[in-house]
Amino acid sequence: MTDSLPTLAVLGGTGAEGSGLAFRWAYAGYPVILGSRSAEKAQAGAAELNTLLGKELVRGMDNLSAAKEAQIVVLTVPYSAQKPTVSDVASALEGKILVDVTVPLVPPKVNRVQLPPEGSAVEAVQKMLGTGVKVVSAFQNVSAHHLKDLSHTVECDVLVTGDDITAREAVITLAKAVGLRGLHAGPLCNSVVAEALTSVLISINQRYNIPGSGIRITGLPEQD
Repeated sequence: MTDSLPTLAVLGGTGAEGSGLAFRWAYAGYPVILGSRSAEKAQAGAAELNTLLGKELVRGMDNLSAAKEAQIVVLTVPYSAQKPTVSDVASALEGKILVDVTVPLVPPKVNRVQLPPEGSAVEAVQKMLGTGVKVVSAFQNVSAHHLKDLSHTVECDVLVTGDDITAREAVITLAKAVGLRGLHAGPLCNSVVAEALTSVLISINQRYNIPGSGIRITGLPEQD
C-alpha cells in the first residue's frame, strides 16, 4: 500500500499536534518520518507511536534528514521555531510541498489574535523559500487532543490555502486520510483566517471548559 503513497516528514513531530497527525497518517498507510532537532528524541517519539500502532511504521530522524527523504514535509513546530527550522531544512525542500501548520501564538496571551507583520506566519515562509517550494497552509484549527484516539471522530473541517491548486489538492487528500474534511480555501494569503481562528478556538475552549473545539463549514454538498 505504501508504495503508492508519498513519504511524509513531520518536523516537530514529537509535539502533541505533530505526533497526533503522524499517528493518523501512519495508521492510514503512509510512510512517516518524525523529525526533531535531536535524532534521538525523534527516534524515541517514533518508538512510542509504533507501540500504539502495534507495528513498526514510523521512523525518527533529525529534521534535515527527515526532510531529505520525504516527498511532502509537514511543519508542526511552535511559532518561535518556525523560521529557524525552515532555514535549517530549506536545502531539502526544493520541488516539494511544505504543509505549514504554524499558528502565530505569542505566550502568555495565546487566546488573543497576534498576527505577524508579514500578514500571516505561513506567507512569511513562502517568501523565505521562493517559488521552488509549494507552501500550503492547513490543520491550524485541528485540536491534538483526540488525534491518537482512533475511536474518537475529530470534529473539524480543515481550511487548506495555497497558491498552487494541485498542492492544495494533495493536502486535502492528507486531511481525508486523517478522517477530516479538507476544503479549498483560496490562495496562501487567506491563511491569515485559519491562523487567527486558532486563538478564537482557544478562547472558546477556556470559556466552556472543553478540550478541543473545531470549525464546520455549512452549505456544502455531502462528500463521499
